Amino acid sequence: MLPHLHLVANSTIIALSTPPGTGALAIIRMAGPDTFSILDQVFRGKRPSDALGYTILYGHIQDPETKATLDEVLVSVFRAPHSYTKEDAVEISCHGAPLIVRQVISLLCRLGAVLAQPGEFTLRAYKHGRFDLAQAEAVADLIHAETEAAQRMAFSQMRGGFSKRLSALREKLIHFASLIELELDFGEEDVEFANRQDLKDLLGSLLADIGGLISSFSTGNALKNGVPVVIAGRPNAGKSTLLNALLQDERALVSDIPGTTRDTVEDTIVLGGLQFRFIDTAGLRETTDVVEAMGVSRTLQKMQDAQMILYMLDLHTTDYGALITEAQSALIPLLADGKQVILVGNKVDDVSTAVLALYQQAFPDLVLISALNNLGLDVLTVKLINTVQLHLPSETDVVVSNLRHVEALRLAEAALERALTGLHNGLTGDFLALDIRHGLYHLGEITGEITTDDLLGNIFSRFCIGK
Repeated sequence: MLPHLHLVANSTIIALSTPPGTGALAIIRMAGPDTFSILDQVFRGKRPSDALGYTILYGHIQDPETKATLDEVLVSVFRAPHSYTKEDAVEISCHGAPLIVRQVISLLCRLGAVLAQPGEFTLRAYKHGRFDLAQAEAVADLIHAETEAAQRMAFSQMRGGFSKRLSALREKLIHFASLIELELDFGEEDVEFANRQDLKDLLGSLLADIGGLISSFSTGNALKNGVPVVIAGRPNAGKSTLLNALLQDERALVSDIPGTTRDTVEDTIVLGGLQFRFIDTAGLRETTDVVEAMGVSRTLQKMQDAQMILYMLDLHTTDYGALITEAQSALIPLLADGKQVILVGNKVDDVSTAVLALYQQAFPDLVLISALNNLGLDVLTVKLINTVQLHLPSETDVVVSNLRHVEALRLAEAALERALTGLHNGLTGDFLALDIRHGLYHLGEITGEITTDDLLGNIFSRFCIGK
């Protein structure tokens, strides 16, 4: 049993729910069956145990032994089951001095409250049926959301959009699973309750739905952790200069010497309500330098993993024909792999109008910039935002953003694929039932129909204390 699961159901837990440190106000949350009996002993004002839910009481916190007044407070009252944990609960708004917070919490613990473990309020809300496990995890995602897109996605999941989709999948599968189990009960009579063709059609439909959810993970993960954008190109194309210009910080070393960047350099920035994770890479070229060659290898791997690539061209070259040919050759495999590629022409201020016209004729979507002199960066920023927004899910789309969820979906997909293969090969019902049970198990792991203490411990230990 993990430490944060040790508290029994009839304990009353307490924690600071606002960030620690000095502030104007702090909110202390307490929930559990003894909430009001504990608070009645220290609150000087209208008795909390006599108050209606959804009311706010004004008064003072006083130590019943020393009669010392600790602070002037407001107490928000929540009556079970109409609270976050579906238990009796209060939120005490006091002044935000760390000393006052410590004094109030210590006093209430002395009278019977127990310090909450990370995520324990949300764990109780889950255990009391306020929401399922996937929705509980979305609470943590909402708290840590750094962009509007991540916020919207987490809020949609917290409201149950993903859970409803999974529930519909499980209900369809449970129906056929029960028919197959029924066949096993009548095994000696050789009866068939589950039409095999209907089951094939159902499995095919479920696999298509699960496959769509799995494929949405790349989008969901990018919205949650930042859209990975690899800055690639030949040495001295201005990749590091562009990274520094976008971040408005000297994040990467810049030099006229080719091959200065040997390893990837990453940093994030929010543009247009979206978080981008820019990755500066080693210049692409053949080299006998062992370290630089390792950097080039990492560049190619980052390009393979990234959703978006800024492919930079050094326009300030005497052999622009060779540069155009080289760029066209580099773009073909990237576009064939479905990458979102933005072609960026750098050092535009060092190129004649006639040569620029040739570049633009070869690449109509070429974005012209001077990373050194901050020319065209506004156009590039708009292009980045618009390119991502074209691929954003709508508010009604279900997007998977949690690694645990996508791993469970993959296991469910594998189990249902085995069942479908078994149907085509004429396997008996007992083998089909086993694979279908596995599929149901892994889908149930996501929403919490199937749980273990270790799983819950791993999930809720990542929450902040007080939530």
